[in-house]
Amino acid sequence: MLNPDTVSAIKAAALAMSLWELLAVILALAYLLLAMKEHISCWYAAFISTTIYLFLFWDVSLLMESALQVFYLFMAVYGWWQWRHHADKQQDLAIHCWSVKTHLIVFATVGVLTLVFGYGLAQNTEAALPYLDSFTTWGAVITTYMVTRKVLENWIYWIVIDAASVYLYLDRGLYLTALLFMIYVVLVIVGFYQWYAIYKREQQHEHVAS
Repeated sequence: MLNPDTVSAIKAAALAMSLWELLAVILALAYLLLAMKEHISCWYAAFISTTIYLFLFWDVSLLMESALQVFYLFMAVYGWWQWRHHADKQQDLAIHCWSVKTHLIVFATVGVLTLVFGYGLAQNTEAALPYLDSFTTWGAVITTYMVTRKVLENWIYWIVIDAASVYLYLDRGLYLTALLFMIYVVLVIVGFYQWYAIYKREQQHEHVAS
């Protein structure tokens, strides 16, 4: 039987964790909404949110998701530099598409990495849902890179990854984060159509200019 002081300490820790998770959720939403507008400040929100999630995921034994946050930190800096670099040169980084061949290579690569890392985690660690954890992690790695390069199809990738992540976070009791990713599934669909409209407009301008 736990004594009252221990119970109070656990409740206080849970409340603190929820507040940190709430802050991370708000900043993650800000990142997505700003990215949909192609606003460079999205990377600031991403950096802070990612830092919080790094510790949250480690605490609930989502090891691959925690490691992913380290990658996100670097990509937030890289994405900011990419977008800022082109703005400084007055050359917008244009939204563009990848070829079918490139997408097939990506699918195969993510599939292999999911199996290899999922098996490794299952055999050697206490990681929760190792294969799903690995899939969402490696899928997010390539998709985040696609965002930094303004690849249109990144939004379609996110639909699959975010939907899978909802189950992952529900299983680990990260209910606010699960709700965030439910909202993400809707927002990334909106984001795709927004970027697609910009893409078509830019293509028409290039056609007229040529």
